[in-house]
Amino acid sequence: MSNEKEKKRIIDVGPAGYAPPSAMDLGVEIPDPGDGLFYGNIVPEDKVIEETARQMYTRKNPTIFPGPLVMWAWDKVWMEKGHSVLRLAAEIPNVMMIPMPDYRPRYPTIEPEESMNPNHPNLTIWHNKIEVCLFIGVHCHYANLTLRIVRAGSNCLTTVICHDAHEDAMLSVRDFDVKKMDHIIDIFRRVRKELKIAMPKDGKTVRLTPLQIHMNGGKTHLNPLDIENPLNRLKTGRLEGERV
Repeated sequence: MSNEKEKKRIIDVGPAGYAPPSAMDLGVEIPDPGDGLFYGNIVPEDKVIEETARQMYTRKNPTIFPGPLVMWAWDKVWMEKGHSVLRLAAEIPNVMMIPMPDYRPRYPTIEPEESMNPNHPNLTIWHNKIEVCLFIGVHCHYANLTLRIVRAGSNCLTTVICHDAHEDAMLSVRDFDVKKMDHIIDIFRRVRKELKIAMPKDGKTVRLTPLQIHMNGGKTHLNPLDIENPLNRLKTGRLEGERV
C-alpha cells in the first residue's frame, strides 16, 4: 500500500451528519490476520495499535467501553479476556471505564455516567465530553450500529479491539485474546514512554464519573488491578451464580 493511499482517510472523526454511509458502502474491507484498519485503510496491525495508544493518551477524556462479552462471567476464556482489559486500563492515566452491560434500549433515557447503550451511544459520549474511546467485548452487529451513530453525531474518535475488526471504527485490530492484549499493552507502554506521560504512583489510573464517585464512597480514582481475576475466585469457590 502506498503512503499516499494510507494518508487518505475513509473513516474519520465526525460529526459526519445524519445517517452517514456505512464503511462497507465506502469500500472498507475487513483485514486479514496481522493487519488492522487505520481510518478505513488496511495496514499492519502494529501501526493501528500505535495510533490507538497515541490517541488514547492525547485526546480528551479517554474512555473504555467494555461490552457484555467481557463483563459477565459466562466463560472461562472470556473471564481471562475481561481481566486483560483491566490490565490495559492500568496503562492509561485518567481513563474512564463506562460499561455496556447489555444491548436493550433504555427509555426514557439512560444514566450516561453509569452505562453506554448501543441504541443511543451519543448520550454517554456528549454528557462525558468523550473525544476518544475504546470498545471491547461488544458483539459485531451492535458494535457497528454504535460506531455509525457515534461517527454521525460526535467528534469522538472510535477504536475497537475485537475478533474480526470493525470497519466502522476509525482504528480497529482483530483476533482479540490474552496474548494479543499482552502485545497491545507492550506497545501502549512504548508509546507512553515516547510521549513522556507520567503514571500515578499509586496505580489509580481509572477516573470515575460523578455517579461512580458517589457509588464508591467519594473515591475519584481506582486501581483496576485491585480487581481480582475472576478465575481465581472461581478456583476458590467464591464465584457463584454463573455457569462457566
